[in-house]
Formats: sequence, C-alpha cells, structure tokens
Amino acid sequence: MKISDQISLAAKNLTRRPGRTALTVVGVVVGTCAVIVMISLGVAQSKSQEEMLAQWSDLTQIQVYGGGHKDGKELKLNDEAITAFRTLPHVQTATPYSRAYNLQGYISGGRNDRYQAQIYNLMGAYPDALEPMGFQLTEGQWLTETSSIKSGTIRVLVGEGTGYNFEDTRKSQNSAKRYRYKGMTDANGNELPPFVDVNKDTLTLTLTDGNANGKTKTWKLDVVGTLQEDNSKGWWTQDVFLISISDMKVLMEESSKLTKQKLETQAYDEVNIKVDDVDNVDAVMEALKEMGYENLYSMTQERDQMKQQVLRSQMMLAGLAAVSLLVAALNIANTMTMAIYERTREIGVMKVLGCELANIRTMFLLESGAIGFVGGVIGAVISLLVSFVLNNLTAILSMLGQGGVDIGGMMGGNMYYYGASSEVISIIPPWLLLAALAFATVIGLVSGLAPASRAVKISALAAIRHE
Repeated sequence: MKISDQISLAAKNLTRRPGRTALTVVGVVVGTCAVIVMISLGVAQSKSQEEMLAQWSDLTQIQVYGGGHKDGKELKLNDEAITAFRTLPHVQTATPYSRAYNLQGYISGGRNDRYQAQIYNLMGAYPDALEPMGFQLTEGQWLTETSSIKSGTIRVLVGEGTGYNFEDTRKSQNSAKRYRYKGMTDANGNELPPFVDVNKDTLTLTLTDGNANGKTKTWKLDVVGTLQEDNSKGWWTQDVFLISISDMKVLMEESSKLTKQKLETQAYDEVNIKVDDVDNVDAVMEALKEMGYENLYSMTQERDQMKQQVLRSQMMLAGLAAVSLLVAALNIANTMTMAIYERTREIGVMKVLGCELANIRTMFLLESGAIGFVGGVIGAVISLLVSFVLNNLTAILSMLGQGGVDIGGMMGGNMYYYGASSEVISIIPPWLLLAALAFATVIGLVSGLAPASRAVKISALAAIRHE
C-alpha cells in the first residue's frame, strides 16, 4: 500500500466520527496552548531580568577586590597585576578606579572660588582603558597618558551632572540656597542651572594639610571632555571628575607631603576587567582564580542565579501544563481503541486481502499522529493570540474603559524587579512553537502505539466474524 493511500485512508477514517475526533483534538489544543503560554511567560521573565541586569551593570565586567595569594606569596592589585590581567584570553582591557577618599582638599570654581565641591568626587583610571570599557563622550576628547600636572594643570573628564557637586560657600550649611541639584526649579518652575559651568568656568583643585589655615597646593583643571552618564558602568559617571591614574598618584604623593601621612600608591582596592563577551566571563574568572585572586564579582553571578529561578519556575509551570497533554494522550488512546473496535471487520478484510501488518500499524499511527499534529497547530495559533492579548492587555482594557489595571500584579508580579519592569509579558520564540508542535505530534504517535499493536494482533478470521 502506497503511503499516499495510507494517508488518504487515515484522513477518511478520522472523518467517520467527526464529533469524537474534534473533541480529541480539543484536548491536544488545550494542552499545547497551555504549555506554550506557560513557557512563554518564563521566556519573557528571563528577558526582563536581562534588561534589568543590563541597567544595573555591564554583564561583561569583572571586579577584582583586594589582593590574593599564590604558592604562599601575597599578591597585590598593582600595575604589574593589571598588565597580567590584560594578557588573559578574552580580556579587552583592565583598569583601577582609584577614588580620592584619602585626599584632603576641595575643588573650587566661580568668581573668587566661591563655589566648592568635595574632592572625593575625584577618580583616577587608565586613560587607554576608558573607551574599550564602553564609556562614551558627549563632547570633547579622551584623556591621554601624557601628564601636565607638573606644569600646574590636570586634564580631567567631567560628568553631565558634575556641576551640581558645587555648593555656595557664602550660604550657611542649613540654607537650602547653598545647594543645587539636577531638576531643581525656581518659584516660576524654571529649572535652575548648576552654580558652576564646568566646561566654561575656571576650576581649581586644592590639596590641604587638614588645618584651617595650613599649607595648600593647587592645580588648574583642564576639562577636555564630558562623559556620557551610564549607570551600568557606575553611578559615578553622572558627576565625576576623572583624571589619569598617574596624575592621581602624584596627588596622593603631594598629599602625603602636606599631611605627613603616607598614602598607598602602589596598590589598588579594586580593578575592573572588561571581557569581550558575556559567555566568556566565567572562563576569565576561572583564570583569575588560578592566578591567585579569589575576591571576584560579576553580575553574571546574579544572572545565573536568576536564570536558575526562572528555569525552576518554567519547569513547574510547564509540568502543570503538561498534565493537559497527558489527558489529551489518554483521550487519543481511547479514541483509537474505539476506532479499532468499530473497524475490527475492516481490519480482518484487509488482512485476508494480503495487506501487510506494517501498513495496518502505519495507518492507525498516521491517524493518532494527525490528531496530535492538528491539535498542535491549532494550539500554537491560539497561543500566539493569547500572547498578543497578554502583551496588549493594558491597551485593550483601556479601550474597554478599564484603564489603570496593574498587569504585573495580575501576573503574580513576575515582570517587576526592584522598580524595573518589562511591558512584554509573554514571548513565544519560533523554537518554542516548533518544539510544541513536534511534542504534540509525538504525543499523538505514542498514544497510538498500543491501539495500533492491538490492531495487528487481531486474528483475520475472528475479525471477519466480528459483528
């Protein structure tokens, strides 16, 4: 018997009892739709987490804290170590972010240096690492390794909100007029600019010995560019004074001379490493551990934990939805069993006429597989419709006069993380549709195995005598 004949015969047999066949297909539709929609919620949840983590931090960065130990030898985070980090496979660059917490002094601007900013907003980094690390400029140019600090000038990059660091020293500490912050408005609702325009006004960095009228040393700040604010690289990008690490070391040495307190200039508390791809972060972290550095951190660790949580949630939801497919499988098996019982005489005639047992088995498997396939196709189409409704539920409810509904709350809050949210509740990738369709078809075929085996075991003589 040709395969085309088998398919044609299977199709005719399914239409003999259209009502029963339709009800069996409905069971597969419900199961398939449930599985796709449940997994799509997990896919959307995972995407929402990825977006949230991308806002929090760069997933391709690794932070190395403190020193380490190798073969009983203490390791320091110094320039030599950073050079070694840069030679590791998949590492694009590495740099410390050296903050001026131990320096005593201030940065001043405006007429007669009336406005002052705290010096702890000063930070040092490797100039050649800034662009590879992913920083961007809104204007100006990057820092260079060439220093001009000995001539009394320090080149510096500023943030878009650095001007708001300055306070009016002529106002009291308790006066609201002493400070200005981004978004602050006057009585007429007009936004107030910062006291100091860091790109135009003269800026001076002053180191002190800590005494009110003690020794000081000053440098002019030459603003060469403005960093684009990027919280994923660091909150400090919005209001930093960024200088080269070599200039920072000079300032620390000068501060040591003024205060008579030795500051560590040969080691760093933290080094940031840029990896070429998020998939290579774990390999680089393993290489760092082999070098002896154990205090490592990357947002990929948070990402992996969240992925595990999403996976467990998906497995649980998919398991619950799979119960519907199990019920559908039982319905298919029952339908095929009834079909064999009703067509016993027909099976006997086919055997008497010399039809091969494999052809009889194939015919019934085609019927059960067709039920699974058709149910899978319809279920996939319905799941796409359900996904569309979920993703546009707010707009749909607004059209019906039901605006202001908390969709995240309706979905159990899964789309919300610490204030970050995703408008997409359900995502159905193509692989999910194909996998669900294949699974539904396999369910149909497996459910038809036992009835098909029973059909080929029926005695031809007994089958012909069957009423």
